[in-house]
Amino acid sequence: MIPEHIASAGVGFELPARVHTTTAAQLVRYAGAAHDSSGIHYDVDYARQRGFDGVIVHGFLKAGFLAELGKDWAGSDAWYRRFGARYSGTDLVGTPIVCRGRVTDIDMETAQVALELWTESVDGRRTTTANGIIQIGESA
Repeated sequence: MIPEHIASAGVGFELPARVHTTTAAQLVRYAGAAHDSSGIHYDVDYARQRGFDGVIVHGFLKAGFLAELGKDWAGSDAWYRRFGARYSGTDLVGTPIVCRGRVTDIDMETAQVALELWTESVDGRRTTTANGIIQIGESA
């Protein structure tokens, strides 16, 4: 069963935005957990040598922020049936990353909600986009 806050939201509803400002320590911890030891995520000189303006946030971490946004909005009974992300731009450590999303479909019969999700940099560029299907409750 679809919770009332989702059913009443409807297609086109924009999820409440969430802002993440990463720290160097957070990226180092994430790099260890993800086994991604590329210097672009912790060494400013190396990142600049590779053509970046500074240390950049992991794409998978930004995808995690987006998945969390949808899941938290949908509720404790929700889980992703499908989730995919595309990385189209970089975000620098220490700068705000705005996570946004909107409902693109609600299937009342199967209790599934389709979401379009994205991150925006401080200048409004979309740097990561994602789509997901959230299942509410048990599988249909």
